[in-house]
Amino acid sequence: MSGALTSLTIAQMHDRLTRREVSAVELLDAHEERIDAVDGGIKAFLRLTPDLARGQAEAADRRLAAGDGVHALTGIPLAIKDVFCTQGVETTAGSRILAGFISPYDATVVARLRQAGAVFVGMTNCDEFAMGSSTENSGYWPTHNPWDPTRVPGGSSGGSAAAVAAGMAAFALGSDTGGSIRQPAALTGTVGFKATYGRVSRYGLIAFASSLDHVGPFTRSVDDCATVMATIAGHDPLDATCFDRPLDLDRVGAGIKGMRLGLPREYFEVAGMEEGVQRSVGDALEVLKEAGAELVEVSLPHTDYGLAAYYIVAPAECSSNLARFDGVKYGLHDPGAESLLANYLNTRREGFGPEVRRRLMLGTYALSSGYYDAYYLKAMKVRTLIKRDFDEAFARCDAIVSATSPTVAFKIGEKTGDPYAMYLCDVLTLGADLAGLPGLSVPTAAAGGLPVGLQVVSPQFREDLALQVGRAYEQASGITAEVARL
Repeated sequence: MSGALTSLTIAQMHDRLTRREVSAVELLDAHEERIDAVDGGIKAFLRLTPDLARGQAEAADRRLAAGDGVHALTGIPLAIKDVFCTQGVETTAGSRILAGFISPYDATVVARLRQAGAVFVGMTNCDEFAMGSSTENSGYWPTHNPWDPTRVPGGSSGGSAAAVAAGMAAFALGSDTGGSIRQPAALTGTVGFKATYGRVSRYGLIAFASSLDHVGPFTRSVDDCATVMATIAGHDPLDATCFDRPLDLDRVGAGIKGMRLGLPREYFEVAGMEEGVQRSVGDALEVLKEAGAELVEVSLPHTDYGLAAYYIVAPAECSSNLARFDGVKYGLHDPGAESLLANYLNTRREGFGPEVRRRLMLGTYALSSGYYDAYYLKAMKVRTLIKRDFDEAFARCDAIVSATSPTVAFKIGEKTGDPYAMYLCDVLTLGADLAGLPGLSVPTAAAGGLPVGLQVVSPQFREDLALQVGRAYEQASGITAEVARL
């Protein structure tokens, strides 16, 4: 029974809950049993919240019994990436420098999910401060891919992706700065989505790069993804970049007949594209064509400059954002330091891992006197050109489709010694972050037994189009996110 429950979609769980075929407590029990059975080998969670979850499940059952205030997410088990402040719960951004920090408040998205009645099963592992593409940069331990535990789940939201792929949560929260939702979704065979920049509040998200950070869900279906987005999106006065504009998802199930889908040639000629991924995505394009879409070639000519621009903008912003972690107000500190400066240096040296230190040094250098114009300002100009490329492409098509990741999940340890090879994992996803556009990854046919993702990028404010294409593919192909057999 528990195995059957943990493989259901949100919609299926909601149906069973409202029919009173299962209780929220029983649903939680099933997921906790699954976590006990498989997370020892996957390590998706940094910490569980059993007491909090139990209280939320019991409250959900009371709401369901009364039929009052029942939401589509009431009683549904949720995993939260460890970068979202969650009141009363240790929140560390996967870093030793924040070990022991108990958040005194909820991030806006967490508060909205709490209000909806979702059940928080725990905080998931991630690359430290969301900096990485494999979840090997966690300050605690690497997470393993449920489809092959010798491989990575992607990153930085690898713990959230693995939790959903392994049936340990019905959905999960993630953050996407250069691809950190879509890439792990592709590598774990889940649905991952991030909306237009500013559609979802970042208040309470421990910042990596403020102009690039996006919030979004991992789910097992596009419909589930739309349900979560409808819950977490919306204006928030606590986030000055969060806009007040209606999110219209009424046409997500309308199909794609007559829709023009753009194929950016630069995304299909990217270095390192694996043959199996290319074949799987090619088959997916045929499915979309048979479903009524017209495929047109478009160009994103500044794609080759995207990686360089991203790895100036993102480290520069993280250098600024992470200056607050100094061992004074919260987290790790050195009580035996001889001076305030020594405390700063010792805290940051011991608390930050090597990838975070690498990016801090890159960013500080790019922002330093005499180099700001040469690096950061120039990168921002390139960013504008990349946004313009997308605007011109969308004049010829409704949405853009491509592979999400040029490779399937790689072996743990395979790329840790080569930062550049690791950075290339995000070459197909970071453009949408630089341009602030909606981006979706849905599972397509596996390659060599490992998941592959199809990426859909849509124009600004048109989340409905990305979800519409993803749902149409899901329906036409019959390929849906499955729970890994562990």
